[in-house]
Amino acid sequence: MTKKEKVNFVINTLYKLYPEIPIPLDHKDPYTLLIAVLMSAQSTDVRVNKITPLLFERADNPYDMIKLTVGDIREIIKPVGLSPMKSKGIHGLSKILIDKHKGEVPQSFEALEELPAVGHKTASVVMSQAFGVPAFPVDTHIHRLMYRWNLTNGKNVVQTEKDAKRLFPKELWNELHLQIIWYGRQYSPARGWDLDKDIITKTIGRQSVLEHYYKNKINRFFSRFKIFYVFNRIFRVNFCHFFKLRVYLYR
Repeated sequence: MTKKEKVNFVINTLYKLYPEIPIPLDHKDPYTLLIAVLMSAQSTDVRVNKITPLLFERADNPYDMIKLTVGDIREIIKPVGLSPMKSKGIHGLSKILIDKHKGEVPQSFEALEELPAVGHKTASVVMSQAFGVPAFPVDTHIHRLMYRWNLTNGKNVVQTEKDAKRLFPKELWNELHLQIIWYGRQYSPARGWDLDKDIITKTIGRQSVLEHYYKNKINRFFSRFKIFYVFNRIFRVNFCHFFKLRVYLYR
């Protein structure tokens, strides 16, 4: 396949699998999305979705959020991890939204990335999902799959984002990045990966990735066989000794 054919194969396969695309993080407006995305750093969407209702019950807007102390926020969001940094970021950005943006989430990458604890990925998610601006936020799933599919060199997430934006049509970015995330979770995870279920990688995957997968599969098979052989030998030897002992005792 040519690079263009591979890209089209990815797009068509993902749209067949995910004609309707659920949003991973629960939210009701740009502010609650911003807070949820910030909290999701080095955590899971499932865990964040369990904690955000507890936080938003106390404060779901910047005006109520700054009434809480950093300690209050930290105590609520502790289960998602990195709570000292995240609680300061949530409190700090809420104050800046009030002071500089009339309590509203700004609709530009530059203004978002100026907020505490908000990086390019978080800004991209907000711009994409809250405001519909074309963006391609790269998380660990997208970075892993773009490399497996030989669509980027895997150098870093910055390069992966550049390659994704270069290869995929701009009008598809907002849906496509979510489809890739869901696909990565369901069919091409980092651990417990079954290539037979991963039709995209199996069809267009990087040769070195496929070779490494099959090599590991063979090694796992022989490791299990070796363990079985050793246990079998031990069992047979012990059984023989036990049998001989019983014969000796009952002679």
